[in-house]
Amino acid sequence: MLYLGLSSLLLYVSVVFGTELTFELPDNDKQCFYEDLEKDVKFDIDFQVIAGGNYDVDCFVTDPQNNVLYNEKKKQYDSFSHTTTMKGVYQVCFSNEFSSFTHKTVYLEFRHGDEDPLMPSMTRSTALTQLESSCVSIHEILKVVVDSQTWYRLREAHDRAKAEHLLERVTYWSIGETVLLFVIGIGQVMLLKSFFSEKKGSVAATT
Repeated sequence: MLYLGLSSLLLYVSVVFGTELTFELPDNDKQCFYEDLEKDVKFDIDFQVIAGGNYDVDCFVTDPQNNVLYNEKKKQYDSFSHTTTMKGVYQVCFSNEFSSFTHKTVYLEFRHGDEDPLMPSMTRSTALTQLESSCVSIHEILKVVVDSQTWYRLREAHDRAKAEHLLERVTYWSIGETVLLFVIGIGQVMLLKSFFSEKKGSVAATT
């Protein structure tokens, strides 16, 4: 069982904290991640199995008192949001214990906190200037671009894993067919040879 602190894997830090990672989940194994959060902090979890078996995994989330906040079995992908009701260490676990021989590759994104305004002046109650509105629009578009890039990376990794698995199966099938052809060819040659041997022996006995 592997235990990692999400805080040690921060990709960016502002008021919104985020973690994005891809990890291997062996068969008959479970991996857990921990994050120390304050009270009334919203966090979001997105995960997807991108390789292995039927592309499914068990996932559960617990609070500092081990109360189960989220528990799903054999999910290929899912999202979960929650606002903390107490301060403490929250646990996110992924289990592949139901699989006896296939390991999985899982993508996980963990975010918590609220986003600060782009500029301090945007906290006032007055209307935004044209420059501030343009900044907000560009910021929102860039967030969509980042999400799209993440989706395309996951899709590419998922398709690549499927292609590699298909290539492996085709390779084994081709090797099997080649061996079978050699066996059939050798068998036919030996069978024909036995026909001629029997004919030659019968001719010699007649003379």
